[in-house]
Amino acid sequence: MKTTIDQLTINSPYEEPKHYWSYDRETRTFSLKEGRRPAGYVIASESSRAFDDPGIFIEIPIVNKIRPRVKAWREAGYAGVTGITKRLLEHWHNSEEREFRRFFFCQLEAIETLIWLNEAPDSEKVGIEIPSDGGEFRRLCSKMATGSGKTIVMAMLIAWQVLNKITYPQDTRFSKNIFVVAPGLTVKSRLQVLLPSGKNNYYEEFNVVPVALLDKLRQGKVLIRNWHALNWETEEKLAKKKTVDKRGVKSNEAYVRKVLGEMSSAQNIVVINDEAHHAWRIPAESKIKGVSKEDIEEATKWIGGLDRIHKTRGILNCYDFSATPFAPSGKKSSEEALFDWIISDFGLNDAIESGLVKTPRVVVRDDGKLTKDYKSRLYHIYNDPDVRDDLSRKAEEHETLPDLVINGYYLLSKDWLETAKKWKDSKFPTPPVMITVANRTETAARVHYAFEHKKIRIDELCIPEQILHIDSKVLA
Repeated sequence: MKTTIDQLTINSPYEEPKHYWSYDRETRTFSLKEGRRPAGYVIASESSRAFDDPGIFIEIPIVNKIRPRVKAWREAGYAGVTGITKRLLEHWHNSEEREFRRFFFCQLEAIETLIWLNEAPDSEKVGIEIPSDGGEFRRLCSKMATGSGKTIVMAMLIAWQVLNKITYPQDTRFSKNIFVVAPGLTVKSRLQVLLPSGKNNYYEEFNVVPVALLDKLRQGKVLIRNWHALNWETEEKLAKKKTVDKRGVKSNEAYVRKVLGEMSSAQNIVVINDEAHHAWRIPAESKIKGVSKEDIEEATKWIGGLDRIHKTRGILNCYDFSATPFAPSGKKSSEEALFDWIISDFGLNDAIESGLVKTPRVVVRDDGKLTKDYKSRLYHIYNDPDVRDDLSRKAEEHETLPDLVINGYYLLSKDWLETAKKWKDSKFPTPPVMITVANRTETAARVHYAFEHKKIRIDELCIPEQILHIDSKVLA
């Protein structure tokens, strides 16, 4: 048993994980276990604030049921797949051909799971029932840690769908029309690599498709839209408008033509939702504690827009990608609503242990004042009674941050100073960077103000010219 972990990276990114660090909440120790960590997620426990408890691990049963079946299907040679699918799978697994562009295990498993659900014989899928999100079209979610390469999986998905439909036009399991929805302008820009004819597209950059199939791939259509393109004005909003134009809400037909443009005549479209945790259905009670009006409107218009497209043109399948596929439940953090339609999972701990993402840092320089109680409060800072309400409200940028936040920044800043000194002594030309991800745009503005006005007690971090403030409103 270990109380600390001496080595986080214990698996190859190109192979199925063989070991994982297991945490025992009773003894507060880690042990290195053989095999693969079960699919699941961690929720806060009632006693989390008593010590630095990461929370309770909750398994995702359907993923743990699917995993061994996909593995057995893979090892048996992918029974039931089309010739095009078989060619793609062989191409993706060809390590000799792609020495410098090998795909990660998590990427291959994610796309294989989607293919398995669509093409494997029905006998392979007995007992597998994917719950609905409550709508009329089917959603399937691939849970992948940020940094594990989900955009490449989207490229694989598009290639698989389009190439099959172009080759077998009568096969109703596939579509050559792909509608990709992004949560923001920056994500939309990043996803331009999914356009088969686009500059620096991933199909060529990462050798996703054999060269001989590229022209065939370009016969498909890929449309990428920011979720705002799905927006429409309700009867209520139109009624409030002071205008002589009294036309009502657009019909579904007019709406689809506007949203889909050159793809508007297509039937049975495949939808890909990137960062799909923004796209959830509003519960019957419609009021969700702690969720902003803007977030509820985004979720409503995103899913509501897809509903309108489905009624008018038909959505063959909707593929969700997210590192955090939770819908707000309005309940406490120990009762978060995980998407029920998750079919594969490669979470943050798996990604860290496979060396795919940056490893976390914690404060180590605390001047001897960082008590056990204080550490726990910092660990659960957004749930701290002195912080929670303050950082969850609309506030002016000049309003003082809670003492716990100010002190947390002081401790982090001491750590930054020590690192900056080491880097300078080692002749590194660039100093370390401190990054803050805030829960709301108002909090981000308050943090920015605090640093610019020397409310944080480390002068070296309070130089206005060296502080960059970005939020979703600025980007929009």
